[in-house]
Amino acid sequence: MPAPPPAAPADALVIGCGYLGWRVAARWRAAGRRVFAVTRRNADGLRALDLEPVVADVTAPATLTALPRAATVLYAVGMDRAAGHSVRDVYVGGLGNVLAALPAGGRLIYVSSTGVYGQTDGGWVDESSPTEPVEESGRVVLEAESLLRERRPDAIVLRSAGLYGPDRLLRKQPILKGEGLVGDADKWLNLVHVEDGADAVLAAEARAAPGATYTIADDAPPRRRAFYTLLAELLHAPPAAFDERPEPGAANRRVSNRRAKADLGWAPRFPTFRDGLPAAVAASRP
Repeated sequence: MPAPPPAAPADALVIGCGYLGWRVAARWRAAGRRVFAVTRRNADGLRALDLEPVVADVTAPATLTALPRAATVLYAVGMDRAAGHSVRDVYVGGLGNVLAALPAGGRLIYVSSTGVYGQTDGGWVDESSPTEPVEESGRVVLEAESLLRERRPDAIVLRSAGLYGPDRLLRKQPILKGEGLVGDADKWLNLVHVEDGADAVLAAEARAAPGATYTIADDAPPRRRAFYTLLAELLHAPPAAFDERPEPGAANRRVSNRRAKADLGWAPRFPTFRDGLPAAVAASRP
């Protein structure tokens, strides 16, 4: 049977204590807050971080009855393909299960994705741009956002660009092997260092208006060629090679962070990949 709810309310609850979520949880804990974190199988690891685990699975409603009431809830669930669930089961079904089980009240911060944008012309997009994703994953993420807005219109949505940082270096293994990277090397990448993503969550908790949406990205999206060329140099790998097959209709846009900077007082510590990538490589395990 599920464990009974905690006797005292949490200051914060993290649902999705992965690459981004555990960093936010650790910062909240370092500030002296009582932090609970949902996990399917890593309770001991969370305890080692002085977090209070809640063993549950977003795709299994019966396991969610012990979610504590919290002043702030961060929902940052990612996709674990090894678990055998579809993207929709996790992002839409899992979110629906959590919203049904989550105690009322508190601030809810939901980490979404800039994949909801489908623009293909290389232009700038922001929170007011049309959301017409061209990829199935983006359509699922947009469906999840719609569900969230229906059930929790006060939730704060952070549409995050691709996270990178220590031990998350995009296409590292193909580059080390000297393999050609498939795709148009001159299309744009939209990125944000994971530490800047964590900063954005804390800024949103402190200053975002209920129901607001923000795009979270660094200041200057690079072209793929520039990013992977620098990554290869930093890894002391062969020069980045590209198998430049055409990608007709593929998404290609640059994500603006202007509103988040203006409204939240947030600014990336790593404004561009040229600032963040060397730091990420240096901090990664061999």
